Amino acid sequence: MLVWDNDQVLKLFREGFTLSHVQKEERISRTVFEAGLPVPAVHGIVEVEGRYGIVFDRIDGPLMMEEMLTKPDELTYLTKLFAEIHAKMHTITMPGLPSQRQKLASQIHLAPRLSEKEREAALSVLTRLPDGNKLCHGDYHPGNILMSSRGPVVIDCADGSQGNPHADVARSLLLLQTAEPDWIKDIEQRKTIRSLIQSFPLDIYFKRYREFQPLSQEQLEAWKLPLAAARLEEGLSLIEENRLLSIIASLVN
Repeated sequence: MLVWDNDQVLKLFREGFTLSHVQKEERISRTVFEAGLPVPAVHGIVEVEGRYGIVFDRIDGPLMMEEMLTKPDELTYLTKLFAEIHAKMHTITMPGLPSQRQKLASQIHLAPRLSEKEREAALSVLTRLPDGNKLCHGDYHPGNILMSSRGPVVIDCADGSQGNPHADVARSLLLLQTAEPDWIKDIEQRKTIRSLIQSFPLDIYFKRYREFQPLSQEQLEAWKLPLAAARLEEGLSLIEENRLLSIIASLVN
């Protein structure tokens, strides 16, 4: 994010991103904001030296991930808050957003390193799972929540869709199980974040989430194969790809 003025920031896309791609993300972000979710307001698209960008409200504050790392005594509170935001998100009906099911199917078709048997199995499972029309973030984790002075603010809604909340929760669980923070160059910091991901108190998250929304372990497991297959399309590190392929193999073979 780049500072645009005192109250706004610019998300400037790399060269090669088309205007239609940026317009789609801008439309999703605006729709989610208008639905009342605590997300940054959107102020339109600009072009800077041949690159497109979206102007958002500037939100100051640390990431929830950073708070979890630096304030371990608040981990339980923060985990409950993380679950509460997610559950409340899943009460919002969003017929205007892209289809979660269609996006997953497209990703599975394009995912590299899948055998045809694995690809067909993932698509077959996906077609049998229940659809939905609730707001799903698509990339919900503690690194996408800012702890501002006015309360938590959810960011990076580019993957927002209408779909099944169970898939959205299962996606977050998959991230916590397999994500490799390879974008962080400092090795020690990367180890610290990886340690937090591995020790994330899922039992606290699930208990708090269930106070707002029904959820069972069986429902989460049902989504694991198509979600893992779809995530392979996202250009991940070799380490993370291998973790996902191991999960897929265990479910197909």
